[in-house]
Amino acid sequence: MPLQWFAMSATFRRELKAKTLLENAGIECFVPMKYMPVTKRNGHKSKELVPAVHNLIFVHARQGDVQELKRSIAYLQWLTQPYDGRNIPIIVPDRDMEQFIKITGDSNGQLVYLHPDEVDLQKGTPIRILGGPFNGVEGTFIKIHGHRNRRVVVMLKGIIGVAMAEITPDLLEIIRK
Repeated sequence: MPLQWFAMSATFRRELKAKTLLENAGIECFVPMKYMPVTKRNGHKSKELVPAVHNLIFVHARQGDVQELKRSIAYLQWLTQPYDGRNIPIIVPDRDMEQFIKITGDSNGQLVYLHPDEVDLQKGTPIRILGGPFNGVEGTFIKIHGHRNRRVVVMLKGIIGVAMAEITPDLLEIIRK
């Protein structure tokens, strides 16, 4: 079986603990991170790097290997979707995951994470970014509730969406389908 990206849940906010255990077992995984706004700790201002979405972890492995690891990491659970009357693990296509990691991997504060129900991609324009650090990323140019300008949204279907910082229109190419 090939390596696949699985969307998983590490219950009770243990996604970083699961990430450490998986990496120690030689399994590639990804937890989107963000910096929390400035907080006071011991009278000093600081920023703290924390998971952007609690309980969410992406695991890149063979399904059987993950199943075996789940026996020792009881709080690591499959995110599932209905298929033919049963629930099956959600598999994220490699290309979608590469784009998601490219966008979220730098942990900058310009990203807005969205629940799939918050975004109607039908109202947006499919685009491709040309140039810059996000060259080649495809998404939807759409207005996000609570934000002034339209943004590029990259969606992992049924799991999560991320709205990028505002991108100048000269870097956007409309995808004709």
